[in-house]
Amino acid sequence: MTLRRATRGDLDALPLEVAPRLLGGELRTVVAGVGVRLRITEVEAYHGQGTGELADPGSHARMGRTARNATMWGEPGHLYVYLSHGIHSCVNVVCAPDGIAGGVLLRAGSVVEGTDAAIARSGRAGRDLARGPGRFGQVSGLRHPVHDGIDAITGAELHDVSAELWLAQPVERVATGPRVGVAGHAGTHAFPWRFWIEGDPSVSPFRWGRGAADAQAMLD
Repeated sequence: MTLRRATRGDLDALPLEVAPRLLGGELRTVVAGVGVRLRITEVEAYHGQGTGELADPGSHARMGRTARNATMWGEPGHLYVYLSHGIHSCVNVVCAPDGIAGGVLLRAGSVVEGTDAAIARSGRAGRDLARGPGRFGQVSGLRHPVHDGIDAITGAELHDVSAELWLAQPVERVATGPRVGVAGHAGTHAFPWRFWIEGDPSVSPFRWGRGAADAQAMLD
């Protein structure tokens, strides 16, 4: 499959538009001289405050700019690396025009290169190696807070780590549905903002977030 380096222009649109474009592409990182290439198989779009036609109650930036989400408001192509549940470093590609918050969570992938390093970082092997955003972040080697804001367009090093985003031709079999584990209304079919490569074994299983199933029942 032919890949090309992503540009700022590729990401200068709202996350809901950018998200499916990332499928089949790769996040390539070099940590302590060791490279890992992750093929992106599952993503989720998140809009910031005042972004798009539908307010996103599931976004870290839904209430505006904070110290935690500041990277989401910056230049597209940087990576918003945040800590989930106080444990997992999760990786998002910042998109939307500069000054408008938006990000695409890299939910799952498969290791294309650097399997030994990925296994050493995670203690796992097989299709579960980068299945889920915490595992994806773990095997990428990107860590919160030191790598939050790293530039995946230029590939410039940050604390001796570099990251590059590569894009593929559009994937044919793209499925959509509600986001995984997102609470309340934001985790229902009202927000089918999760995209994945249909049939790919590295895609994470769906689960309702807190109160989301009840919210969906009310919509039905």
